Amino acid sequence: MPTPQPFSTIALPQSYELCRDIMASHGRTYSLATRLLTPRQQRAVWSLYAWARIVDDYVDCPADADRSPTHIEATVTRLSELFHSAVVIGSLDDVHRDRDRAVISAAAQTFRDYDIDPQLSADFVHSMLMDVPDTSCHIAHFETWEQLDSYMWGSAAVIGLEMMPILGTRTGVSCEEATPYAEGLGKAFQVTNFLRDIAEDFRRGRIYLPLNEWEAFGVGTEEIGYCATTGQTTPAVRQALAYFIARNRALYAEASSGVNMLEVPGRQAIRAAEILYSDILGEIERMNYNVFAQRAHVGRARKAKIALPLLFTAVAGRLRQELSGA
Repeated sequence: MPTPQPFSTIALPQSYELCRDIMASHGRTYSLATRLLTPRQQRAVWSLYAWARIVDDYVDCPADADRSPTHIEATVTRLSELFHSAVVIGSLDDVHRDRDRAVISAAAQTFRDYDIDPQLSADFVHSMLMDVPDTSCHIAHFETWEQLDSYMWGSAAVIGLEMMPILGTRTGVSCEEATPYAEGLGKAFQVTNFLRDIAEDFRRGRIYLPLNEWEAFGVGTEEIGYCATTGQTTPAVRQALAYFIARNRALYAEASSGVNMLEVPGRQAIRAAEILYSDILGEIERMNYNVFAQRAHVGRARKAKIALPLLFTAVAGRLRQELSGA
């Protein structure tokens, strides 16, 4: 692999600040959790989130006369190739949009600093392109969990793997041991997003939660569409959502023990994200499963209650590390 060259024309501090602002605007729960990390870890996580966000923005932008699905696919594929070049050789010569250039410079630097495999980013982009209608890999409705798992590998699991070297594992635990838990937690977060965003996704022509599971409760695409259009639920839909929530909680339970494998303060940050994200499931239940009328979210008081004790623990852990190394 060629030796990467520094990004001489990019002011990395400002690029990281832009990434921070993107995360604060779009990922409030994750943004809160990053406050538990060290400044270096924060910058790295901001950049990974921002890179994922700009890819997602290109994918979710509605196609029109000037942006056909083929054009979107070509644009995102090219952006992915440029990111790979930025990681491997430090080249940003062909990245022209200021925002893209800043985010790619920061995220590529993070990949290089932590020796993250750029193939993980390519797998993420592939899954995002599965959301674009009329592209070569498009899937509008997922039929089974197995099919959805192949999508979530790129959309969720690889994010957990990218985070592993940034957060680090505690003494005596290898990254290989923690990897299955990182993948599982990424998928748990993703399924929660699917549950929360059913109505919005349907309006974009997407149904992520497997159709064969919906059909087990007698729910077809027409009934999901009725709920998304009217903002109401039906008994069968509520039963199906209760099942999906139970399955989502099982994913969190399977992944939860892996959080303790992480080093402080990453352990506290991921624990906060895990608790707050899984709390969304309780909010959906309190809404009587009506995710079609409003978006479930966790209130500020609850976020503070969870985050503050973990913040104190993280700070105490960092102080112990500094003192032991003195």
